[in-house]
Amino acid sequence: MLQSLEIILDALPNLLRGALVTLQLTALSVVLGMVSGSLIGIVRLSASPIVSFAARAYIDFFRGTPLLVQIFMIYFGLPALVTNFAGRQFSFDRLTAAVLALSLNSAAYIAEIVRAGIQSIEPGQREASQSLGLGPVQTMRYVIFPQALRRMIPPLGNEFITLLKDTSLVAVIGFEELFRRGQLIVAQNYRSFEIFASVAVVYLVLTLLSSQFFSWIERWMNPVERARTKPASTLDPVPVSGDRLS
Repeated sequence: MLQSLEIILDALPNLLRGALVTLQLTALSVVLGMVSGSLIGIVRLSASPIVSFAARAYIDFFRGTPLLVQIFMIYFGLPALVTNFAGRQFSFDRLTAAVLALSLNSAAYIAEIVRAGIQSIEPGQREASQSLGLGPVQTMRYVIFPQALRRMIPPLGNEFITLLKDTSLVAVIGFEELFRRGQLIVAQNYRSFEIFASVAVVYLVLTLLSSQFFSWIERWMNPVERARTKPASTLDPVPVSGDRLS
C-alpha cells in the first residue's frame, strides 16, 4: 500500500503537467470549434438548399465517424494526400493535428447545439425585430443569438466535458497530454493500475470542476436566478403607504 502511494506521488507532478496540456488543448479546440460551429449552425438554417445541404453533410460526416478515425485521417492521411498530389513532403505538427481534429469534430456538435438553440426562440421575437426595422443580421446579433446563448450553455458544457475526455485519443499520434504521460510512466515502472487509476482521478477532478464552472455560468446568465441571489440592499425599495403620491 505504501509503495503504491509512493509511486502515485512520484508520478503526480508529471501527470499534472499533462493535465495542464489537456486543458489547454481542450480550451483551444473548443474556442475554434465554437467559432466555426456557430457559423455552420447558422448556415444550416439557410434558405438556400445547397448551402444548407453542405452544412448538413459536414455535420453528418463528423458526427457519424469515430473521432479516432478523424485523427488518423488528418495526421497521416492529409500529409500523404498532399505529398502524392504536390510531389513534396508534408507533415503535420502533433499539436496542430490534434487541435485541427478536435476542433473539426467539436464544430459539428456545436453546430447542432447552435441550430437547436436558435430554433428554440419564438418566431414572434424575429417578427418584432423586423417590425422595428432591424435587418436579418442585426436581428440575429442583438435579439435571437443572445437569448439562444443562454439556452445553449448546458449542452455546450456537456460538449466541453466530452471533448476534455476525448483529448486522450490524441495519444495515438504521440501527443503528450495527460493520458500519454500516464502511458510513458507505465512503460518505465510497469505499475499500470496505480498510474492509470491516478490518470482517471485527474480526469474526474477536471470534469467535476468544469461541470461546476458551467453551472455557475448558467446561473450567472439567468436573469431570474441573478435577481433571486441579488442582495436585498441592492434591490429597488418598495414604497410604503406614507411614500405614495396622492
